[in-house]
Amino acid sequence: MTPTPSVNRAALQGAPAESTGHDAHLAFARRMDRIDGLAHYRARFLGTDVDAELANPRAYLDGNSLGRPVRASAERIAEFLNTEWGTRLIRGWDEQWMDLPLKIGDDLGRVCLGAAPGQVFVGDSTTVLLYKLARAAVDSRPQRTEIVLDRDNFPTDRYILEGIARERGLTLRWIDSDPEGGVTAEQVRQAVGRQTSLILLSHVAYRSGYLADMPAITAIAHEHGALVLWDLSHSVGSVPVELDLCDVDLAVGCSYKYLSGGPGAPAFGYVKSDLHDVLTQPIQGWMGAQAIFDMGPGYVPATGIRRFMSGTPAVVGMLAMQDTIAMLDEATIEAVRAKSVALTEFAITLVDEWLAPMGVTVASPREQTHRGGHVSVNHPLMRQVTKILWDNDVIPDFRAPNGLRLGLAPLSTSFVETYDGVAAVRDVLRGILLGQSGLAQ
Repeated sequence: MTPTPSVNRAALQGAPAESTGHDAHLAFARRMDRIDGLAHYRARFLGTDVDAELANPRAYLDGNSLGRPVRASAERIAEFLNTEWGTRLIRGWDEQWMDLPLKIGDDLGRVCLGAAPGQVFVGDSTTVLLYKLARAAVDSRPQRTEIVLDRDNFPTDRYILEGIARERGLTLRWIDSDPEGGVTAEQVRQAVGRQTSLILLSHVAYRSGYLADMPAITAIAHEHGALVLWDLSHSVGSVPVELDLCDVDLAVGCSYKYLSGGPGAPAFGYVKSDLHDVLTQPIQGWMGAQAIFDMGPGYVPATGIRRFMSGTPAVVGMLAMQDTIAMLDEATIEAVRAKSVALTEFAITLVDEWLAPMGVTVASPREQTHRGGHVSVNHPLMRQVTKILWDNDVIPDFRAPNGLRLGLAPLSTSFVETYDGVAAVRDVLRGILLGQSGLAQ
């Protein structure tokens, strides 16, 4: 086994390995941060460089897996414990908690999802919501026997549909997508047919960051009488989504990535209003009942979006995402997307110049209109690189077999932080390669 080389600590603090002369990339990053209209939002997050004692890690490039906590959320949670829960106790349910999943859902729909009121709710995990909406979709088309999905989708999405197919005796029609790209409209057109009941795809591919053509794919599904369910986990809060405009049927997404809801924060579900009375969700809980507190002998679903709820809402888990939604409302999702594109373009420029000579390849679309909020790069040593970086407080994300993801959250990630992170990847990978070649150790 090759010994792990020592890490250049100066490089991990942002100093370029080529320390002599002017660093044009660093100068560019500093200039971009000065003129960035969203730069002031960074100070609203805990652990950024505005808090010297809390600025750990130096470069956090995993906002597409878990967003940084928001300062206002710390205050909100403390206030909730001391006042709403601490003094109002169970009265809080009648006063506001009961409707919180629908209020936050409406706010999220308006700010990030392009959804009219009464179509989005918060509750359960992404996994549970995927199951509920996918099962409801296929059961609404009992004469159809096929589900279309892709092999490179996030495991949960595939596992859920494999289980539903077993339960309902359905056939899975697999799309073999490019792992460095994603599912195209043409691939969907070739896979869908008269027997298709449901198509499940991710709007932004978790591995490559590929941004799917939502309006075209949704239209293809409808041409064949199928429903489409979009996983928005890697797009909500980073990429503008227009669910109503695209005539989307169903959507699900998590809230702990770009929405900074915190570890395990509840997910959200979208059901087009036309389908509220058509679909029957399979997990019938008391919160989805018409008369919640009557607790009658039989289940009668509520009207509207509430019928897709099941159990008691995770009120504490919903608190933090409200502050990020408010920031996105203030900043606008269009401005967030513009900065996201600029950050990912900058990251790719650094990868091309610094990492490509060492054999690193960009595994994300280079065309910005086809790319979401993160950039993936491949190299056989990325697992080792990621471990060393994490040990030295530089945090990207690793995805097997050879991928390193740079998750750049526009409200909390700066251009200099992006520079520091990619520079650290460069220096660690260079050190490993030099150690393996025997040139340095």
